[in-house]
Amino acid sequence: MNIALLGYGKMGKEIEKTALQRNHQIVLVIDVNNLGDLTVNNLKKADAAVDFSTPASAYNNIMKCFEADIPVVSGTTGWLDQVDKVREICLKENKAFFYASNFSIGVNILFALNKYLARIMDGFENYEVDVKETHHIHKLDAPSGTAISLAKDLISLIRRKEKWELARVSDPGTLKITANREDEVPGIHRVTYDSADDTIEISHSAKSRKGFVIGALMALEFIRERKGVYTMSDLLCID
Repeated sequence: MNIALLGYGKMGKEIEKTALQRNHQIVLVIDVNNLGDLTVNNLKKADAAVDFSTPASAYNNIMKCFEADIPVVSGTTGWLDQVDKVREICLKENKAFFYASNFSIGVNILFALNKYLARIMDGFENYEVDVKETHHIHKLDAPSGTAISLAKDLISLIRRKEKWELARVSDPGTLKITANREDEVPGIHRVTYDSADDTIEISHSAKSRKGFVIGALMALEFIRERKGVYTMSDLLCID
């Protein structure tokens, strides 16, 4: 497959390395030094694009891929206020868009476990639930897209929670998210239910970026011949 890399930070470089090992070709690389090369003609050289850029760039990058009529996989977080608009345009114009806040297979299993456990814990009001995440100091957004995804699923399934906040929370209807930035931590996510009697926790700790990279490449391979909007649930057949 011919791949366009939109964003050439640590994730972009890791995707390039692993893609070449899987016998794919990188035909376009876009970073802050060559933004003018992000053209329809250049994108048309690719079978699909993967966007790990910045929150400020993601929407325009995806629109440019739609204009070139190539599938695009996005792992950029921090721009979720526009993702529904992208999905709407994708379906209306018969394009292909794959979004995940986290491409790790393990994290997506955590998402499924989180929903399963939340359905049970909805009936036990003596447990207070919160979400904690830790990432490397270079991560631009806080909380992480993964933490927000976990929180949104909790809010949709636990009736006593109505919204989330990144801060000290005193309102019992608000779900607390704690975001820590430490050294070069790839990513740790934890959902905790705490009562006066005991604590229940589910968590995922990434050991490297490798799991995210493999998931992103699987998404590229999955979406190449498809149209529509997809997530890791579609790829892994879990919910």
